[in-house]
Amino acid sequence: MSASQKIHFEISERKILLRVMDVVFTVLTLALIGHYTQFDYFRVSQTSFYWTIVLALYIVFFGTIFEMYNLQTASNRFQISKSIILTTSVTVLFYLLTPFYTPVLPSNRLQIILFFFSILISLSVWRYFYIVFLASNRFMKKVLFVGNSKDVDSLVTELAKFNPHYKVVGYIAIDENPNGANVTRVSAEELDDFVYQNYVSEIVVANVKNKLASVELYNKLLRLLEKGIVIRKYNQVYENSTYRLPIQFEDRELYKFFPFSRSNQNKLYMYYTRFFDLVFAVVGLLGFFLIAPLLWIINLFVNKGSFFYTQERVGKNGIPFTIYKMRTMVQNAEQNGAVFATTNDSRITPFGKFLRKTRLDELPQFINVLKGEMAIIGPRPERPFFVDQIAASIPLYQTRHVIKPGLTGWAQVNYPYGSNLEDSLMKLRYDLYYIKHRSLFLDVNIVVKTLSTVLFFRGQ
Repeated sequence: MSASQKIHFEISERKILLRVMDVVFTVLTLALIGHYTQFDYFRVSQTSFYWTIVLALYIVFFGTIFEMYNLQTASNRFQISKSIILTTSVTVLFYLLTPFYTPVLPSNRLQIILFFFSILISLSVWRYFYIVFLASNRFMKKVLFVGNSKDVDSLVTELAKFNPHYKVVGYIAIDENPNGANVTRVSAEELDDFVYQNYVSEIVVANVKNKLASVELYNKLLRLLEKGIVIRKYNQVYENSTYRLPIQFEDRELYKFFPFSRSNQNKLYMYYTRFFDLVFAVVGLLGFFLIAPLLWIINLFVNKGSFFYTQERVGKNGIPFTIYKMRTMVQNAEQNGAVFATTNDSRITPFGKFLRKTRLDELPQFINVLKGEMAIIGPRPERPFFVDQIAASIPLYQTRHVIKPGLTGWAQVNYPYGSNLEDSLMKLRYDLYYIKHRSLFLDVNIVVKTLSTVLFFRGQ
């Protein structure tokens, strides 16, 4: 059996598979039940095929919100069970209440119960099948590293956090005095035999700059490439697996990680993102004005002091602007100087914690969006004091100011609140990934993840 015959799904392929099979299993189950029982509410037919399309869209949309397509969740029995129940419940509720595009409500309530359990059971059966078979080691991608021996363990550990089906089975050391790593060391002479005996399907060249050990190794890699073995740089693998850029503290050469997304020069994209910014801002402010009186009354009793506060932040091209927020900390919280907020910051009031968890404290920033100082999606704006402090240690930090700051962003939905330079570096990796890959699809993904963050009270 050759390496190319080993079955493996890439991360994107697994997510597509999960979405497609969720719909297929659900529709197939409903069709079979409708054929063999007196279930009349949902029928799969040519005349009412749009009912099926609406159901498929609801399943995929709410499944995304409730993290059905997060691969870590999809591989965990408890977490996926919770997601299935939530997705099924909300999907059925919206499907029953959607006029015109879904069937008329049945007079027999047992039909609704049967509809609910048909979706619940079909999703559960398919997802448990996925955990037992498709998420098992038999679908593991086996990889060989080429790189510095002292870096191998840390690089392997980093990738394993995001893709548990990505197994490094060996490495070729290119340093002169290789140290013992936890992965099997392979010599250049053993390369061909090792690749085929261990069903290696990909070779990753890790940060070796221009010193690929020998002409012999180069020629062997070239022959393997010609035979169909995939060879990729570690930076590319890291970016595709983690959805962030491999920026380090000392990095200064931006050209290694970019070019920027074409969307940053796409006039059509810029026009419709601004249009949706305005629509979201107007709707958001209307919603805020409806609940603001209630929040203001609560603030009077449990969070005594000013309801709003303003603060200077750094915007696009490094231009400062005034941001609007609801106060979540005690008054005079920074009388001893500016400091990073932490996860369990004692300065945050109990009501402030609720506002942060639900992201309600951010609603006044729709005013900044209307004024054009912010967008709905982009890197979160930081204060000038912290920007100067962080940029002194992370030279590429100022790069995030090439686009407007956002109400929410790729870093916000993927990483918790930052409280030190390490956290700032990690969030920068996500922010620069967004700037590099900025697109309508990624924007929609962020909006959906933000809804999931709000629903699960994951705000900080």
